[in-house]
Amino acid sequence: MGEAVQRRFLGLTAAVAALGMTATLSACGGGDAGSGDVTLKLVAADYGTGPENSSEKYWSGVASGFEKEHPGIKIDVTVLSWKDVDREVAEMVKAGNAPDIAQIGAYADYAKAGKLYTADETLAIRTTANFLPSLTYAGKVDGTLYGLPFVASTRLLFYNEKLFEQAGLDAPETWDDISSDAAALKAKGVDYPFALPLGQEEAQAETLMWLLSGNGGYTDDVGSYDIDSAENVATFRWLRDNLVGKGLTGPVAPGKLDRAKAFEAFTAGKVGMLNGHPTLMDEAEAKGVKVGMVPLPGADGPTKGSMGVADWMMGFKENGHRKEIGAFLDYAYSDENVLEFAEQYDLLPVTGSASAAMETDKKHQKLHEFLAALPNSTLPPFGKTSWATVSDAIKKKIGSAVAPGSNPESILGEISAEATQAEAAE
Repeated sequence: MGEAVQRRFLGLTAAVAALGMTATLSACGGGDAGSGDVTLKLVAADYGTGPENSSEKYWSGVASGFEKEHPGIKIDVTVLSWKDVDREVAEMVKAGNAPDIAQIGAYADYAKAGKLYTADETLAIRTTANFLPSLTYAGKVDGTLYGLPFVASTRLLFYNEKLFEQAGLDAPETWDDISSDAAALKAKGVDYPFALPLGQEEAQAETLMWLLSGNGGYTDDVGSYDIDSAENVATFRWLRDNLVGKGLTGPVAPGKLDRAKAFEAFTAGKVGMLNGHPTLMDEAEAKGVKVGMVPLPGADGPTKGSMGVADWMMGFKENGHRKEIGAFLDYAYSDENVLEFAEQYDLLPVTGSASAAMETDKKHQKLHEFLAALPNSTLPPFGKTSWATVSDAIKKKIGSAVAPGSNPESILGEISAEATQAEAAE
């Protein structure tokens, strides 16, 4: 996902303040015998695009600041690309060499296996209470918070203002608007009137946005998978009949269109509408594309809740450094740190106090619409260990549900059956 982080979590409580006493640290946290010093191994994902904005610079700065305040604790920072970081951490854990802290894309498997500390075991109460509720909910397994939200993002419908002006169009508010606007854009020769990337790269996210706009989703009110619900089937029938079937999604079939290619076409001025995030907004405007943004239109009006995305921080039990991990996490979630990361990568803070600070800062005005959507956002079911399997099934099959002549009910039913089986195996 790559973008934002938040940190505001006051000064350390009395228990954490005791961390200044290295002898106490080693006794409580399992430091090196005799030395009183503890080294925490931190493995984090790189949100940067090159050496000049690598996340390693950010984490090195946080580590340095923390070490000055806690002379008995050292932070060993390793930053890996998103292509490698989840796999590398999994291999470390399997080899019995887990990091103390990981900032990666998934936490549920480790939580279910009993390898993670809970938030209650590590964080100050005010740190935990500062996380946005929707993100806290998404970080829980069986009602207990293990995955600490690190950075977040939401999605809005993007449209090319120049192409809309040329076609005499206003911003869409409903599905019917999307269909009629896309037809007008096609008549003007726009390559991708509505880019619908349901290829394997990020199909699970694009799918969730549409399900939410049709008053559906991946799960029901009690958190069980409900992928082939009547609402979800109706949504994909609409996409099949009113966008794809009418030739309004461009020259590449949605099932073969990856998000990166759709985004690339948008920044090149070839797309009328698509679902986007803050990074795409910056990339498009840097190339001279003026971007309009509205909440994703629904069947009868704007969708009330956006899709949210988050990445996660977690503390591993293996080395027994519970208190030291807690001290570092409380420090990392200070407003100053959270906002610095969010600002650098155009992401959204995960804490209430940092979000409030960003909301009142005019320099972040371009992010305010995304920020406003975050509290009511719906995230994928990250707390299910089955989600990785289900997500993979969606990526492989969902594109065929919108192909002309397809049977969305049958395809959603296949995915739903896989989800039920995967959930039963949790």
